[in-house]
Amino acid sequence: MSADNIRQITPFMHVADLKTAFDFFALLGFECLYKEPGYGYFQRGPAGMRVLQSAEDDGAPFQPHRGFAYYVDVRDVDAIVAELRPKLEKAGIEFSGPRDQTWRQREFMIRAPDGNVFVFGQAIAT
Repeated sequence: MSADNIRQITPFMHVADLKTAFDFFALLGFECLYKEPGYGYFQRGPAGMRVLQSAEDDGAPFQPHRGFAYYVDVRDVDAIVAELRPKLEKAGIEFSGPRDQTWRQREFMIRAPDGNVFVFGQAIAT
């Protein structure tokens, strides 16, 4: 397989409440490109996310993931913070940062309503 054949990684986020997840991604500026009962696909620029409604007792192959982190690399994390902080505050959604980490990333962390963590990060030049 040729490496240039890979376009992106699009993770699945398993959630207990699909409507809440749809609202959360809309708040973050993601566009819903496709939805059907129990599933949605969101895109913002080259970043995609697949959301699947899943509960512990619904027979799905996996339970909703609690405490899972999804990382989106960006060029300017402060621009994301300026755009999203007012919306997150108004919606009462927990967030942290931006913060310069020892691993040379500047990160803005957002706790999704289902407990997952969504992070926007920017490499810090050395």
